[in-house]
Amino acid sequence: MGDSRLIQGRYRLLDLIGRGGMGEVWRARDESLGRHVAVKCLKPLNPHHDQSFTRVLRERFRREARVAAALQHRGVTVVHDFGESDGVLFLVMELLDGRNLCQLLEDNEQRPLPVGDVVDIAEQVASALAYCHQQGIVHRDLKPANIMRLTDGTVKICDFGIARLGADIGFTSRLTGTGIAMGTPHYMSPEQIGGSEVDQRSDLYSFGCVLYELSTGAPPFDLGDAWAILIGHRDTPPRPPRAQRAELPEYLEKVILDLLAKLPEQRPHDARELGRRITMGRTTPLYVPTVVTPRPQLPSPEPVSREASREVSREARLPSWTRGMTTGHKATGAGLRTTPPDAGAGLTGEWIARPATGHTEEPAPESPSAPPPEALKALAGRHNAGLSLGRLGRWAEAGEVHRAVAAERTHLLGPDHPDTLASRYELGFTLSRTGHAADALREYTHVARARERALGADHADTLAARQEMAYVLGQLGRHFDAHQVYTSVLAARERTMGPDHPDTLRCRHNLAFNLSRLGRLEDSYRMACEVAAARARVLGPGHPDTLVTRYEVAYALGQLGRWQEALQTYGEVAEARAQALGPDHADTLAARYEIGISLGRLGRSADALKLYRDLIDDRTRVHGPAHPETLRARHGLGVNLGRLGRWEEALAESRDVCAIRERVLGPDHPDTLVSRREVAVGLGWLGRWADALTEYRRVAAARDRVLGPDHPDTLASRNDEAHCLEQLGRNAEAVELYRRVAVLRQGRASGGH
Repeated sequence: MGDSRLIQGRYRLLDLIGRGGMGEVWRARDESLGRHVAVKCLKPLNPHHDQSFTRVLRERFRREARVAAALQHRGVTVVHDFGESDGVLFLVMELLDGRNLCQLLEDNEQRPLPVGDVVDIAEQVASALAYCHQQGIVHRDLKPANIMRLTDGTVKICDFGIARLGADIGFTSRLTGTGIAMGTPHYMSPEQIGGSEVDQRSDLYSFGCVLYELSTGAPPFDLGDAWAILIGHRDTPPRPPRAQRAELPEYLEKVILDLLAKLPEQRPHDARELGRRITMGRTTPLYVPTVVTPRPQLPSPEPVSREASREVSREARLPSWTRGMTTGHKATGAGLRTTPPDAGAGLTGEWIARPATGHTEEPAPESPSAPPPEALKALAGRHNAGLSLGRLGRWAEAGEVHRAVAAERTHLLGPDHPDTLASRYELGFTLSRTGHAADALREYTHVARARERALGADHADTLAARQEMAYVLGQLGRHFDAHQVYTSVLAARERTMGPDHPDTLRCRHNLAFNLSRLGRLEDSYRMACEVAAARARVLGPGHPDTLVTRYEVAYALGQLGRWQEALQTYGEVAEARAQALGPDHADTLAARYEIGISLGRLGRSADALKLYRDLIDDRTRVHGPAHPETLRARHGLGVNLGRLGRWEEALAESRDVCAIRERVLGPDHPDTLVSRREVAVGLGWLGRWADALTEYRRVAAARDRVLGPDHPDTLASRNDEAHCLEQLGRNAEAVELYRRVAVLRQGRASGGH
């Protein structure tokens, strides 16, 4: 790589994290963006390969790396960049802070993990696998070393697409005729062993092996000979996990055994189904499997001698490439006693850690008044459980967990302890997601002030809390206050991180959005265009963050009344997202929704109606009928039915959506109130003004209670109420209400909001 230790004039290699079968992994500094990353430098290409073969492999590397870089999911390691420098192919990835599952088992002295941890890991990995499989990507080498658990409880899968890439270039184990990368046999599916083509169900089998090991402390076929392990995978039913650990829930055992079915068609159909079954089993007392695995009537596995296993394997006629294969390393055992000093790189392989330098200090004696370590550990576990609920979209439940943990941490650690502030920050996040913006603002304000005292005004954690303050100020309609906070945070981010740092650009993106709320539409449009151009330059034109800002450009165009341009931009974003993220990705579907909005604004309601019906079908298939985004599409359908004069159908649709939103989101959620207002609109168009008045008043009262009497949305609802009174001939009441609205609006304007 040269003496400069600088790759492409941008990535400065700092510390060698580890070395393994595919090359080296370094902790590095991205000099352009001022952040630390992990750089994986693959071994040089074999000099014996001819030039045409080398060109094919380089193109394969670029293709696989692009696929990996396009994956955008909380549960998948982010690939920032890739390329070639001095004949060495390299990947640049996020630098993670955590431990892989191998290390977690070793930390636990090779004993199984707690059941709650196993279930949490299972849910998060199932979600990540579902996303990646929807993109048509199969991992092919899923094992404990490829799954990281971060310090905040997030679980990430590493090296998606990279295992196959490494095998094709000749860095890892043998390759079958179908191009399947082979790893340690402890986690291989029967179809991999047989040399057949694999699909997503092979990943599910490998994950079943991982869950079996996390639950029992050993892989399902923990034999000393590779041949015996392969035969076990292919022919022998695994010993039920509860026979080794009776405390395991029955539903979890059945999930694991179904994942370990010998035939792919006997396993759960996909990772989404797997996630549903885990969630259902965790929340109900009795688990009823949707896939029943027929178990062959074979004797339970017994310890097999090396000679006997070889005899069996000869009779079984395993593929020729398995000859001479060693067992490799499973997650536990003597083979993996050393681990890299920073496992947060999130990369795989059998790493040889660098020797530790410096010295280790003796831990300070515990103060008699120090909180009990077991209590703090329990609170950390509950904090992580709250994060997991949030990842599932269960914000109300997550909020209750974070509220309770914050109270206990305040009592044990004090109100300004970093852990207490972390809980209050997460509480604020859940409040902002459940329509309680005022409460969220109170939490973020406390966190920001405490962090500023302890860490300084320009610390990244302080700025993160202040940026969330700005966001909820916008939710409250206090866009001028939000603008001031965003401007201050942006100045600090530009000063400390630089103008092109992703966090700086994210703040500018939010500021552009807020400018539109202040009525500064041209400024909003201009800033959004600038951020989109910067993100395209730094991240690439097809990067999800670039597309998010182009989406904002389209929104600004719509606000300016330039709907034809907005429609074109939304269409381009939707197409790019479909290519980069897949047609069923939430961001792709969101862009399609905005296309529907644009069509409606252009008077093309018939086209919008068709788009919304297709979108509802796709949302229902991907997310379910009661998901907020499915309901948003149905709301759009109702609006366009009304535009076409089909008010009876529009009213029925609006009432149905309102009832579901009230049940799922709560009666005071902004989306519920929008639907209730649409019900009132439909009633008015049908001449049922008395009924419409009742609905308008319910909306106004709720917004008054949640947002305050002078919030723009509350004032708009009062105007709706006054208009309805006019239609009923109650002019004196209408005039008085209009007067009250005008006074409140004038007071808000003079107050500088």
